[in-house]
Amino acid sequence: MSSNSSVTLFGPAPWGFRLQGGKDFNMPLTISRLTDGGKAAKGGIGIGDIVLSIDGIATEGMNHLEAQNKIKCCTGNLRLNLQKPTARG
Repeated sequence: MSSNSSVTLFGPAPWGFRLQGGKDFNMPLTISRLTDGGKAAKGGIGIGDIVLSIDGIATEGMNHLEAQNKIKCCTGNLRLNLQKPTARG
């Protein structure tokens, strides 16, 4: 079972993560890389987390560049709604 969580990273950038996917790749926007000791890693974001919304704006139907630009526009805090991947066991 997957679980959703909300994470707020306190600005300014850099946020310490890299995205992959988007509508143009037919993939959900997903965290693909974290910077060691970066804001995202310290905030509990994990590789493989699916980004459901950026500052309250749903990412469904958003292409990769639109998502990057939304994140770049966040000069204060960055709020992400995430879906954690299902734990396998």
